[in-house]
Amino acid sequence: MTASTATNTSASITTVYVPAPDGTPLATDLCLPDTPGPHPAVVIRTPYGRTAHRAELRGWAAHGFAALAQDVRGRHGSPGPWHPYRDHEESDGAATVAWVREQAWSGGGPVVAVGSSYAAHCALVTALGPPGDGRPDAVIAAVPALGLADTAREPAGPERLSARAGWWAAHGDRPDSAPDALARALADDPRLLEHLPVTRLPDRLGRALPSWPGLWDACPRGRIVRRGSASRLPLLAVGGTHDPFAEDTLALWRGWGGPARLLLGPWGHRLTADRPAIASDRVNLGALYVRWARAALAGRLDPERRGVITLDGSGRWHGVGERVADGPSTRTTTWPFDAPTGLRLLHGAEFTADPARPVRSDDLAVPDGTTPADRCLLLSPPLPRPLDLAGPATARFHAAADTPAADWAVRVTALDPAGRAEPLAFGIVRRTDPPGETAEITVPLGTLGRRLPAGTRLRTEIAGHHFPAHARNPHTGENPVTATRLAPSRRAVSARGSALHLTVVARRRYVEPVPEICR
Repeated sequence: MTASTATNTSASITTVYVPAPDGTPLATDLCLPDTPGPHPAVVIRTPYGRTAHRAELRGWAAHGFAALAQDVRGRHGSPGPWHPYRDHEESDGAATVAWVREQAWSGGGPVVAVGSSYAAHCALVTALGPPGDGRPDAVIAAVPALGLADTAREPAGPERLSARAGWWAAHGDRPDSAPDALARALADDPRLLEHLPVTRLPDRLGRALPSWPGLWDACPRGRIVRRGSASRLPLLAVGGTHDPFAEDTLALWRGWGGPARLLLGPWGHRLTADRPAIASDRVNLGALYVRWARAALAGRLDPERRGVITLDGSGRWHGVGERVADGPSTRTTTWPFDAPTGLRLLHGAEFTADPARPVRSDDLAVPDGTTPADRCLLLSPPLPRPLDLAGPATARFHAAADTPAADWAVRVTALDPAGRAEPLAFGIVRRTDPPGETAEITVPLGTLGRRLPAGTRLRTEIAGHHFPAHARNPHTGENPVTATRLAPSRRAVSARGSALHLTVVARRRYVEPVPEICR
């Protein structure tokens, strides 16, 4: 995948200081086209360092856009306190957009707010601000990290431990960044994330992180998605099927009130693929952004919701949206547990989820059944033919835990004919059920976009932990981030009435991603 536009290396970049509402000077790099103005503008507000965007700014300028990259308050070249996800991102963004419209090279013209990850949050809250000169005319949000609660926890409650520890160690409570801070700390203490309580992590990192405990305070998810339903601005939402925030990207797209486009590619959070891409999987995101921005600002986008999802491994893209001609293009297929055509139980119908020896998220190896079971393990027969997956996956099963608090983690792995394992789907939910009472448990496994070749087998694991990606449930009823005691939890999974549900392509609706996104 190519993520930059063709650049004009001769375009000069100047640093200016844009005043925030309270007068704080926000360091901003500005790149103007060589042609006379006025120009439409692109604004990127980032905590990761504005200078990393200079090639991107030159690319936008080469296509006739005035391009700006700004350090958010308290980061790199911008003074002030750094408080992630506070309300000042909206007001500072609005002040920046209004400032752009006051410049002669802009002539009060249109502005597009653009960003990835935290910068996507900045772009979105600016776009969702009050009407006026501070609101942009369109927004591009890539792999959006929508808010504090959205990034800290899964929708069903479990805490995203390693990713948040890595981000806070690298960027939290400091004006600069140390991208390898957690890796260095883990090299010194490989069991760093096992120490309890989770809230005392800064003590073990050796530096103050006063905002770390507040990350875990109870607060609602989905605030930006709810606000987006009232917006009438054009939105381009870009995500990856391997991005942990992919479902937030989809929720943003589904709930947006204006013309909305979705591009869900075979990428992780860095918008890079985990394996070599097939040629037709590659998308020049920079060129796509320019083409989409021109269409959005000209009012050429159809009002209905449109999008494309990769069929990773095939070089194909599947179209999704509000209107699909000739009936539905996907259907749900069910893989029952312990059935010849579904998933055969290998072992672990009864197992122990022990937080002192949790199932690890960073190891795809599974026990061979000769040791006490720490998970329920199931396996499908080989696929008789290739299978295209394009849509949500869900596990529904009947199970019981002997503790009042229990997490249920489901991991689906694709095994190729040679037995090589590759992650396919994952989900985790937190439940509070009467101890020992069997309950029906539903675990959403995200949205899949994959082609599975003939001969592939699906291996499904049901466990009580997924560590260190997620904090361990202590099974004591205590808050996992403040708990200091751990207890094992006995589990039992019933095959009867349990199944894995996958969305498969029933009628091929292959599309070219760029034209579909830009119409």
